[in-house]
Amino acid sequence: MNIETLYNLLFMGEDTMDQTDRLILTELYNNSRITMKELGERVHLTGQAAASRVMKLEDTGVIEGYTIRVNQSKLGCFVHAFITIITKKHDHQPLRDFIQSKKRHVLNSYKISGEGCYLLECRFPSNELVDQFLEELNEHANYKISIVIKKS
Repeated sequence: MNIETLYNLLFMGEDTMDQTDRLILTELYNNSRITMKELGERVHLTGQAAASRVMKLEDTGVIEGYTIRVNQSKLGCFVHAFITIITKKHDHQPLRDFIQSKKRHVLNSYKISGEGCYLLECRFPSNELVDQFLEELNEHANYKISIVIKKS
């Protein structure tokens, strides 16, 4: 998610947060390792007041956790794919078990409506592993695959 998308999300929902909370979320999105003192300076609060606001955002579930962004290509996963899964059977458990067993390659898994039943975001080190994954997946469901050429 880019900062513009985050900004739009923060300002389109219910009015449960004030401007300062929105600024705090924006700053934490940009750098979740920022000190509370520096965060406070950036949003015109003391460090202690900023920490209290962050704690409140955590306690109310607005902030669910802190993560890192990993450059998958630098880890050797050069093939980025989105796979739409169209199930063959009503019992999805074998498919879900397969997806769980391949979590090494599956970055995100979504149950969706529309043309497919599930959408997987995957990374693979090679086309050979993509092919192997798809052959095994085909035992459980049909699919459509899109390969990312370039992130825009």
